[in-house]
Amino acid sequence: MERVLCVVIGYAFGLIETGYIYGKFKHTDIREHGSGNAGTTNALRTFGAKGGAITFIGDFFKAVIALLVVGLIFANAAEPVKLYQMYAALGVILGHDFPVYMGFKGGKGIASSAGALVVVSPIAAVIGLACFVVIVAVSRYVSLGSIVGTIVLTVAFFVTGYMGFLVEPGQALIEMYVIMGVLAALALIKHRSNIVRLVKGCENKLNLHGKSEIS
Repeated sequence: MERVLCVVIGYAFGLIETGYIYGKFKHTDIREHGSGNAGTTNALRTFGAKGGAITFIGDFFKAVIALLVVGLIFANAAEPVKLYQMYAALGVILGHDFPVYMGFKGGKGIASSAGALVVVSPIAAVIGLACFVVIVAVSRYVSLGSIVGTIVLTVAFFVTGYMGFLVEPGQALIEMYVIMGVLAALALIKHRSNIVRLVKGCENKLNLHGKSEIS
């Protein structure tokens, strides 16, 4: 029951679609522009640098806050708090990617995943984010940075778990590994069209003026 509650709490926070809400203040439905995605890069494409930054910050910190709330609620639980926070992270990503009030069409969960992992595994999060920044800086493909960053972050998460930086080896760690695998799979599935375009060589590159592909 505790695990389900954590997912529900996370999902509620995930429903705060920053790009969509920001667009409403601009009298614009982000879903009707660019890729139709509610994530950071389409916000950058649609609203410019300010809109993209606000969207990233909002989506990042809604995950951070959700996990901190769960941490407070289950601070004295018998099982590791980080396990419950991983279930909350799953809920946040599900809420962000599949918001019920938007016809289950939201973002791709990269910013929110980064926020969640900063709380649970800051070492893995920093490694993943650093990889993302380097890939985007060199290639100017946001989608490639998101894909490679997700893979690297996942590997780093598993390694830090093996090294004992998450929880003690046991059932809780196994559950956390499974959830991390699901989060990574969701991110890659959400980027499947980007992967196809990258293979074909027709993916759009990041443009400082706001023209970029989805993430």
